Amino acid sequence: MNEKKPFRVIIVGGGVGGLTASHCLQKAGIDHVLLERRSTAAPPEGASISLYPNGLRIVNQLGLRKAMDAISTPAKYLWWRRPDGSFFRQGRYYDYIVENHGRSSDLFERREFLQVLYDTLPNKTPIRTDAGVVGVKELPDGVQVTLNDGSVENGDIIIGCDGVHSFVRNAMWENANKVAPGLITEKEKTSMVTSWKGLIGIAPAEAKLGQRDATIVFGQGHSFLLLSDPERIFFFVFIALEKPFHWPERVRYTDDDVEAVAAGLADSPITDSLTFGDLWKKRYRGTLVPLEEGVLEHWYHGRTALAGDSVHKVTPNLGLGGNLTMESVVVLCNCIQEMLVAQNGGKPSQDAITNAFAKYQALQIRRANQVCEISAANTRGQSWHTTFYKLMVMWLEPLFSDRFGADMLGEMWRRAPKLNYVDLEDAKDIRLSWKEINLAKKQTWFQKKVRSRLLRSTIKITLSAAAVATVAISLCSWRIID
Repeated sequence: MNEKKPFRVIIVGGGVGGLTASHCLQKAGIDHVLLERRSTAAPPEGASISLYPNGLRIVNQLGLRKAMDAISTPAKYLWWRRPDGSFFRQGRYYDYIVENHGRSSDLFERREFLQVLYDTLPNKTPIRTDAGVVGVKELPDGVQVTLNDGSVENGDIIIGCDGVHSFVRNAMWENANKVAPGLITEKEKTSMVTSWKGLIGIAPAEAKLGQRDATIVFGQGHSFLLLSDPERIFFFVFIALEKPFHWPERVRYTDDDVEAVAAGLADSPITDSLTFGDLWKKRYRGTLVPLEEGVLEHWYHGRTALAGDSVHKVTPNLGLGGNLTMESVVVLCNCIQEMLVAQNGGKPSQDAITNAFAKYQALQIRRANQVCEISAANTRGQSWHTTFYKLMVMWLEPLFSDRFGADMLGEMWRRAPKLNYVDLEDAKDIRLSWKEINLAKKQTWFQKKVRSRLLRSTIKITLSAAAVATVAISLCSWRIID
C-alpha cells in the first residue's frame, strides 16, 4: 500500500461502539471510515440505554453533555416488588451514586441516544450507511474490506464493533487459525452462552410507575425491569431458557413468538394494581431477543481488534453493557493514538500494532469479566434462578444498605478509563474520586486465585451475610430456649 497515505482505521458497525469510536478518532485527528449495514445510524430498535458515571464521564469528555442532557432523564427512585406486585423495598441508591460521583444514572431512549451520537459528530463524512461487509482480507501492510455493493475500503487496521454475531470476529478467527492453527479454540468460540431471552419495548407513561423510577419485579424463572421517564415506560422481561445454547447457534424469534410470550405474562402483576398485560396493550413497540453473555479470550489478532458486544456481552438487568462498550472503545483509541504518536508521522509496524492491541486487552479484559459476572448474578438473582439466589436477594441482600450497593459499584466505576489525549475536568466534592488503572500493581494470592474483584467482593459479602444469619439464628434459638 502507498506509504504516503495517512494511517486509516476501518470501523465495522455503528451503534454505541462504532459511533463512540468515530468521536474518539476525530478527537485524535485519525483518519477512518465507519461502515454501517443499516440505512440509518439510529434505527428504531431496542428500548433504552442507561449511562452511569463512567459512561457519562466519556460523554462529557467528548463534549456531548449539553446535547445528551436534553434527551435524558436522571434516575431518582428504585423500587423492589414481589411476584404479586406488592412493594417491599424502596431506597436511596441513586442519591448515593450522585454523592459518590456527582452524577446519577441517566436514562435515554436508545434510538434518540444514537441519533445524538451521530448528529454531534464534528465530521459525518467518515460514516457510510447501507454498507454491509461481505469480506475482510488482511494484507502484509494493511487491510481490505469488501462491501455488499462490490466496493472496497482499504485501511491499516480494523475495529470490529459489529455486535454479538460479528462478521469481523469470524474473519479474525479464520485468519488467526490460518496463521497459528488452534489459537482460537472451539471452547473459546462457544464461550458466549445464551441462557435468557428478553421481551423488550416501549409503552406510554404510566403514573403507577413514576417518572424517574426503576422498578424491579422479582419472580420464579423470570423478572421485570421497568424504567420510566415523564413520557414513556421502557420495559424488559428477562426469561430463563429451558435449554441454554452456544455459538454458532442463533435464534430469530417471530411475531407469533413475541405474542405468545406476552400472552403468557399478561396477568403478571408489575405493581399492586397494574399487570404487564395492561402495559403491553398500549405499547409503542415490543420485540423478543436472545440475551447472550460472555467474554472472549482473544480480543485481537493481526490488524484486527474487537470492541463492544463482538468480544464482551453482558445481560442487561443492570444496564452496564453500553457503558462497558464505550469504555473499551476509549481504551482502544487511547492505545491507537499513543502508538501513532510514537511513530513520528510514519506508519506503525505489525509489531507496534500488536503491542497496542495487547495493551488494550490487558487494560480492559478484567473489567469486562467483572461486569459480566455482576450482571449475570443480578439476572439470576432477580429471577430466583436457584434457591441460593432467591435467599440471597430476598433475605440476605436486604441486610445491606443502599449505600453499600452504590459504594460497591462505585469502586468499579471510579476506576473507569477516559480519553488520555482530551482534557477533562472532573467533578469536585465527590465521595469517590477517580482512579487510574495500574497494570504494574501486583496481585495478592487471593486476587490471583479469584481474579474478578467483584467476585471476591461477592464471596466476602456472602460470608458476611452468612455470619449475620448465623448470629440471628443463634439469638433466636437462645430466646426460645430461655
